[in-house]
Amino acid sequence: MSGRIFLFAGAAGVAVLASACLLPAAYAQSASAPGTEAGTLLTPWGDPDLQGVWASDSATPLERPSALEGRATLTDEEVALLERRAAELFNGETDAAFGDSVFNAVFSEATDFTSTDTTGNYNQFWLIDRWFEDRTSLIVDPPDGRIPPLTPEAEARQQAERARRAAERAEFPLPRGPEDFAAGLRCTGGRVPMTGRGYNSNYQIVQAPGYVVINMEMMHDARIIPLDGRPHRPSHIRSYVGDSRGRWEGGALVVETTNLKAGGRATGASTGENLRLVERFSRVGADSLRYEFTVDDPTTWTRPWTAVIFMRPAPGTGLMYEFACHEGNYALEYALRGARTQEAGADSN
Repeated sequence: MSGRIFLFAGAAGVAVLASACLLPAAYAQSASAPGTEAGTLLTPWGDPDLQGVWASDSATPLERPSALEGRATLTDEEVALLERRAAELFNGETDAAFGDSVFNAVFSEATDFTSTDTTGNYNQFWLIDRWFEDRTSLIVDPPDGRIPPLTPEAEARQQAERARRAAERAEFPLPRGPEDFAAGLRCTGGRVPMTGRGYNSNYQIVQAPGYVVINMEMMHDARIIPLDGRPHRPSHIRSYVGDSRGRWEGGALVVETTNLKAGGRATGASTGENLRLVERFSRVGADSLRYEFTVDDPTTWTRPWTAVIFMRPAPGTGLMYEFACHEGNYALEYALRGARTQEAGADSN
């Protein structure tokens, strides 16, 4: 990262509230310590201190747009132009923009933004502010800033999944039960790698001797990461956030995650059971956290790939509210009730 970061004022920041049972973020400034760089913030027990509530709200796209092929960075003038366009376009009254949508809209010189949702959307006012930097992609390897091609095996999996869904929709055009809805509506938990940007994309890091906990605001999952070198769980015990083990390398926390469920979504591709995720967390300043992750699944992509996301402290109070996904969520109930009503009407005709 070149150090040039550009902010624009837009939506009100999302305040977050921490659980009272979590350890306080106590800092101990040290001139030097074994395995750490001089001036690294340390916990009272001597580990590098990564604690805080970090917001993943960069506007940089995950993959480099084809129009920027061969360009890893933008000029200051180009970033300033994108910044001005974003401030004008995303003034709080457009549809909500997630992920790469903010960058893609201003880069294409859009004069209005409408999401692909047909009903039930809300406006940008409710989303967190986004900021611009001079990078053209979060992906740093491969050098072209693009996710590698899928393997033939992964393409066959995707084709089979599409065919299965098409056959099911032909036989059952209306949803039969909660399982027919996307994971977000079912509140099934968080996902890794942590690429969420723009909507409840805050991550609280809490440390204790021998452990690091990453509380993921979206879908309220907590990743409990032991640092004692214990082996991973048996391979048949799997989840969408996997089984994580951590270690310190200098001032960086290195986390290796295995035991992920097959069929989980890693940035758009349905992955197999062989996915291995390696993440690196390190402070690059009092107000910046560097999050690097490498995804390696030889049954899904033709080669591993790596991305880097810079996170800043969450705006507002710097605390985290509970993400109560189920409470007050009538989407599933009403959608299923509507489906049964449609079926009853069709049966009576």
